[in-house]
Formats: sequence, structure tokens, C-alpha cells
Amino acid sequence: MQANIAIGMLELSSIAKGIEAADAMCKMASVTLVKTAVIARGKYTVLISGPVGEVESSLRAGRELAGGALIDEVIIRNIHAQVLAALETRLPVEKLEALGIIETKEAISAVRAADAAAKAAQVHVIEVRTSVGGGKGLVTLAGEPGAVRSAVAAGISALSQGMLVSQVIIPQADPQLLGPVGK
Repeated sequence: MQANIAIGMLELSSIAKGIEAADAMCKMASVTLVKTAVIARGKYTVLISGPVGEVESSLRAGRELAGGALIDEVIIRNIHAQVLAALETRLPVEKLEALGIIETKEAISAVRAADAAAKAAQVHVIEVRTSVGGGKGLVTLAGEPGAVRSAVAAGISALSQGMLVSQVIIPQADPQLLGPVGK
């Protein structure tokens, strides 16, 4: 299910430039500033949402202002509703059949992977984290083993070269994992 809105995200190597870019992005277009965050190694992320055209204009302004401080960017049109709901929070899941985990080198890569995974198979997106230790990203999802395999494969294929740190599929996850990953 798609949310019929776009999200845009910038990842910068400078906190100061990140704050300045967030300001420029908000002034450029009618977008919602969903989240800003200082993440590991002094990086800064800016997440916005809104209509596609507005998000595109806003990202362009942020990108131009960021200059050499820009590490990565993403725009996802019609983002999957589960990805929006699971961004920086853990959604409960009642039982684990299979568990899929995608760990990425950079924060934005996790959002790309999560959206591709959710659109590829019928899975439950548990969590999409863009500020894991060291500036990494993390996606966890659950569902039937075949669906989880398909979703993880699609998530990995959406990543840029070198962005995958690790991926794990646990076909019959132990129920005790519900504590750390599911509730």
C-alpha cells in the first residue's frame, strides 16, 4: 500500500550545513519537516515529506546549499505506508515466522531498501532506522519465509554499490526474538 506522498532525505557530513540546508528546504517549498538528526561521526540527516513536486524543489534547494557536504540523498515517490509508519520506531508484530534484516553502510540506504522490500512482497515492516551506531541504517521485517526472502532480495537490489553491510534471513525465528525485534 502506497502513501501517495513523497519523502526526501539528505545526509550531510556537516551539522551546521545540515541545519542550513533544512532551513532552505522548508523555505523553498510547502513540505513538512519530518525529522532532523545528528548521527554518528558528526553527520546530519534531514527528512521531509509532501507532494512530489514540492519535495523535488525542496531537495534541490538543500542539495545546492549543501555542496561538498552532501553524502547522499533520496526521493521516494509514493512511499509504502509501512515504511513511513516504521521510520525511527518499532511496530509491533505478534509472531515471527521468518525475520529479515538489512544493515546498510549509510542512513539513507536503509530507507531505499525498506521501500523496495515493502513493495516487493507481503511482509510486515517492523523497523526502519536511519541512525544506528556508526551512521548505519537498519531494516527489520517479518512474514512468511518466501515473502521475506523476496523482500530482502528486492531491498538489497535497491542499494547503491557498496552500501550493504550485511543481510540476514532467519526462516524460523525463535519466539524469544519478539522481545528485541518485535515488540
